[in-house]
Amino acid sequence: MKYLRNNVIRVGLEALYFSGAHHLLRPLLSGVGAIFMLHQVRPPREAEFQPNRHLEVAPDFLRATLDHLRSRDIDIISMDEVHERLVQGKFARRFAAFTLDDGYRDNRDFALPVLRKFDAPCTIYVASDFAEGVGRLWWIALEAVIAKTDLVEVQIGNAALRLDASTAQAKQAAYDRLHDWLRALPGEHDLQREIGALCARYGVDMPALCRELCLSWDELKALVDEPLLTIGAHTITHCNLARQREEIAAQEMAVSKVRIEAALGRPVQHFAYPYGDRDAAGEREFTLAATSGFKTAVTTRPGMLFAENADHPTALPRVSLNGNYQDARILPVLTSGAATAMWNGFRRIAAA
Repeated sequence: MKYLRNNVIRVGLEALYFSGAHHLLRPLLSGVGAIFMLHQVRPPREAEFQPNRHLEVAPDFLRATLDHLRSRDIDIISMDEVHERLVQGKFARRFAAFTLDDGYRDNRDFALPVLRKFDAPCTIYVASDFAEGVGRLWWIALEAVIAKTDLVEVQIGNAALRLDASTAQAKQAAYDRLHDWLRALPGEHDLQREIGALCARYGVDMPALCRELCLSWDELKALVDEPLLTIGAHTITHCNLARQREEIAAQEMAVSKVRIEAALGRPVQHFAYPYGDRDAAGEREFTLAATSGFKTAVTTRPGMLFAENADHPTALPRVSLNGNYQDARILPVLTSGAATAMWNGFRRIAAA
């Protein structure tokens, strides 16, 4: 199903490109700017089984994106300036901002060198448990579990399942089945219990994965004087906020802010919702982000920025740089706003 969806999206992007429709739609749909969303930036891996490929882009694709924006004379600005332009209505020039979620070490090693060459600011949103080295990147742990076995045995409710994982295609099917099950569990404790059991059964060390992939406090401290870099918050544990009691959701936001500020000695004024879709961030979370003292908060809802977004600074949409579609031809489609408008049924996205 996800393979089919990816193909449909690819066909849609190519149709917009080859038809030239994005040129006609640009004046109507491009808005005043865009916030680009990334996660990992690193050289392509050769493994056939890569279920989290959509969360990775190659440095060359980031470079192509930046080159495209510069060629169109689009300002590349920080999240502080995004907020300022929205609040003050400074829309004479179109702009773009780059954001990276979770705080991966490759952001420093591969993304920052590219961004520096273009003098392009960025914001890295850090989950404080990840910086502590105790976080649970469960989606990566699930990939590690399935990668190392030909058969996954798991108890789902009253059913004992045996999922084939003997080929890359079978592994992908098993991953999709288990990922959807884990995401649908009613609470964060349920998710952590089940992924913890899987990791214990198949010998995957989740904290070790976190320490391998994520920037530590010491590494983040070494970056605080980087003029192009802003550190934002991404909760304590990277939980689905909408599934937490209000007091827990508020704590995840406010305490992560306090911890990062204490560790780095810098104010933290920008936030990214984990998962960030409609099932993970809604009106309650938007209000909590403002109450916690954040100037902006970004979702994963697709969309360009319009003047109306100034009224909803803690519910900002983003444009995903998706690892499944690393083709420079689609960049004019993305910056035209046609792709996100098509996804949204040609509706502008605010705080709905």
